[in-house]
This record gives sequence, C-alpha cells and structure tokens, in this order.
Amino acid sequence: MGKVVFSEAEFDLAEVVYEDWKDIHSYASLPIVSQYQPWETMREKDTTDYVKGIVEAAQQVPRTRYAYAIQKGGRTIGVTELNVRDKTNGEISYILHPDYWGQGLATKAAKKMLQYGFEALDLHRIYGTCDPENHASAKLLQRLGMQQEGRLRENLWSKDHWRDSLLFSVLVHECG
Repeated sequence: MGKVVFSEAEFDLAEVVYEDWKDIHSYASLPIVSQYQPWETMREKDTTDYVKGIVEAAQQVPRTRYAYAIQKGGRTIGVTELNVRDKTNGEISYILHPDYWGQGLATKAAKKMLQYGFEALDLHRIYGTCDPENHASAKLLQRLGMQQEGRLRENLWSKDHWRDSLLFSVLVHECG
C-alpha cells in the first residue's frame, strides 16, 4: 500500500504503488466501467502500463499528475486524479469500482482533490469532462460545485468514433 495522504472514516487516499494494479484491474477490466471511457476494457498489460505511468509521474519534478488510490479496508477501489495543465488550471478525474458506486465516495475523494488543487497547488480553475451520456458523472461534477461551461464537440476519439464531452469547472473563489 502506498503512503496515505488523506484519511477519513470511510476511505483513505494514498499514493498509487505498482502493487495496486491487481485491485485496479478488478474494476478496469469490467465493461461497465469502460462504458463511457475512451479506452477499451483493460487487459492486464493495459492496467500495469496505466499504474506504471502513475508511479513514474509521481517522481517527476515538477510534478503535474497527482493520482491517488481510493482505498477502503486496505483495498484500492478507485483512483482520483488532478492533472496540472498550466500554472492556474487543473483537470480532475475519478474512477471507482462499481461495487462502491452510489455511496458518495468518488464525490468525497474528488472534493479532497479540489481542495488540494486550490490550497496546495494554488490553482485558480479546475475543470472536468464527461461523456454526455454519463449522467452520473455529470451530476458528480455538479455536486463538486462545478458549473457546466459547455459541450466540446467531437473532441475525443472514443473506441471507434468521435465523441462529444461536457465541460464543467469551478473557480477557487466558488469552492467552499
């Protein structure tokens, strides 16, 4: 298990370590999890490459990718990320094992990432995107206090077609 960076009764956020790949693969290999993602259901090599990329990015100076394992009961059940895009903007994302959907864990973990982005990284704006058909993710972004800015038309190649994305953001003075 990686170093815990945040802990509360319901879950911990910890640095992703290579050994997390099996837990991550347990959900990344499920078709329902990749339904709205641009990537196909992951094979073991895809998952190990993904985790290796996170671990390597954590060593970069300056660090721009902050990906933390969402852990419950010593098991990695998801990942939340904040990617610094420039000196004032960051992009948030999250993914969670479907056994834990609807419990508020992704929302709470993402809120911690927003707080980290605004307080520790001094970002001014944090944004997130989602597939227009992913209503649960759009609602989660709104629960974070984000406002929908618009629709990015055919901005992402997803599996075998161009896909639109909904764009949401929150500014530092709007996040409370």
